[in-house]
Amino acid sequence: MLIRTKYTKFVSSLVLLSCFGELSFAETPQEKGLAIAVESDKRNTGWQDSTADMTMTLRNKRGEESARALRVKSLEVESDGDKSMTIFDQPKDVRGTALLTFSHKTASDDQWLFLPALKRVKRIASKNKSGPFMGSEFAFEDLSSQEVEKYTYQHLRDEPCGELTCFVVQRFPTDKNSGYTSQTAWIDQNEYRVYKIEFFDRKKSLLKTLTAVNFQQYLGQFWRPEKMAMQNHQTGKSTDLVWTNYKFKTGLEDGDFTKNSLKRAR
Repeated sequence: MLIRTKYTKFVSSLVLLSCFGELSFAETPQEKGLAIAVESDKRNTGWQDSTADMTMTLRNKRGEESARALRVKSLEVESDGDKSMTIFDQPKDVRGTALLTFSHKTASDDQWLFLPALKRVKRIASKNKSGPFMGSEFAFEDLSSQEVEKYTYQHLRDEPCGELTCFVVQRFPTDKNSGYTSQTAWIDQNEYRVYKIEFFDRKKSLLKTLTAVNFQQYLGQFWRPEKMAMQNHQTGKSTDLVWTNYKFKTGLEDGDFTKNSLKRAR
């Protein structure tokens, strides 16, 4: 709750100054970065639950590709981070593999992986969250919901991003087990959508870049990209996620996101 308390104090100061007609005040880069993150989170609140289909394309440094078909279910949790389940349908050798994620605002996320070949559910240890998910360039920690409290923030600058103007915000993970020392995010100033993130590894070197394109709006409020591309600059590998068939408010419940439901996911 520390982050929300800081944001509340920031807003209160803004209101007080505006009452006296003093609209020019010293907003620190940390306060501005936090305020941007809170506004982005606020605009993506209220979707309740969602389902979507996904195609994952893995590409090695020689450009050779392999594709996988998945389904994703998500549940919004008002008092904590969101819950999600990712299920592999194709190819045959990974069919039925499923990842369950309980994101948390401040504590380490809980994640479990069901491996049908072994007929067992494996808990992903916190120290392994930086590892690759099913051979992709997405780490396990990339698949959890990006709660405001997971980071501290600093606004770096504003700059053009395509036809829009973006805030450029640096954020620092609070989880000591994160595989990143920092991330730099480009967030558009109109709708507060995240267009790009650069990830820096534990040596503070640029590791990979995530780019989101072709945003579509759902229910007149919620924006989702049709494609997310993760490029690993150190290995030359990349992974594309293409999303289709988004549905919201489908009636999913907590009971749909349990370790036992992992085994029934197929």
